[in-house]
Amino acid sequence: MNTLATAADHAAPDAALPGLFDGLRAVFQRDLRIALRRRSDTLAALVFFVLVVSLFPLGVGPEPGLLRTMAPGVVWVAALLACTLPLSRLFADDHADGTLELLLLSPHPLALLVLGKVAAHWVAGVLPLVLVAPVLALQFGLPASAIGVLVASLLLGSPVLSLVGSLGAALTLGLRGGGVLMSLLVLPLLVPVLIFGAGAVQAHLAGLDVVGHFSLLGALLLLALLAAPAVTGAALRIALE
Repeated sequence: MNTLATAADHAAPDAALPGLFDGLRAVFQRDLRIALRRRSDTLAALVFFVLVVSLFPLGVGPEPGLLRTMAPGVVWVAALLACTLPLSRLFADDHADGTLELLLLSPHPLALLVLGKVAAHWVAGVLPLVLVAPVLALQFGLPASAIGVLVASLLLGSPVLSLVGSLGAALTLGLRGGGVLMSLLVLPLLVPVLIFGAGAVQAHLAGLDVVGHFSLLGALLLLALLAAPAVTGAALRIALE
């Protein structure tokens, strides 16, 4: 009997673990389906990203050295701005139809539910920008190796944009003009990601090691994964009180 009790005690956490992530998976799948139905939001961010990046070569001229120097910063700034476009609706629609209250009453940890929504936002709204970035980088004359570093930096750093952006969306939930206020709150917090992401490509172009830049981007991503969902969940509870 003692052996059976001990086995049951060990099995209980293992059995509860899948249930712990059921809420995250359900929210992720739901938000992803909604995003696929609203392709106009994703398309608007993608078109904005393409236009902003494409206008710079036309504005500064065809000088190859100047274009290669400014390419990492231009692509990263455009990606940062494009990522913030759909963030204003991250919680707003759920708040309007009452879904957000149900999420707060869910037995699943709110931080995991927030993480599911952020993951869906990244897959539907940010990943397409990362996939298009190599094509846009060709306009600046970047070599293939530098384009690879650029894509890797975006893959590592762009989730931080979504995670920190979710906090801004929660803090401005229900406010008039919340989109502008959210940008004012979020953009200064994303400066380190911008510096290290663009800096990795610039270091590669200069023949320097990029491991330090990627290590810092990884540290920022880990910090955002650990802190942002919990803080965003607390901000949502305050917004609905």
